[in-house]
Amino acid sequence: MTAWIDVAAEADLFEGAGIAVAPEGQDIALFSVDGEVFAINNLCTHGNAKLCDGFVEGHNVECPFHQAQFSLRDGSVSCGPATEPVKSWPVKIEQGRVFLQLTE
Repeated sequence: MTAWIDVAAEADLFEGAGIAVAPEGQDIALFSVDGEVFAINNLCTHGNAKLCDGFVEGHNVECPFHQAQFSLRDGSVSCGPATEPVKSWPVKIEQGRVFLQLTE
């Protein structure tokens, strides 16, 4: 079964900035870039930093601690020192609400 969970209003998102949401205890950062919404795990895999506080450049977010960069599209590392990707989550927008698919 595919469970989509309502996590935020699309109006809560601002271009090039992240917000943290915590559906079912998960720590997830949402980002809006060029009209698309992306969701990745909020915690940097390199240090104890919140990616929602990072600097967004194009489709990457830079960790505020050590400048590691992650792709917002798939969570892959685009620049070290991080070596482990962050998990990315499926997103859909319906009637102005942001939904995440948390099931594997």
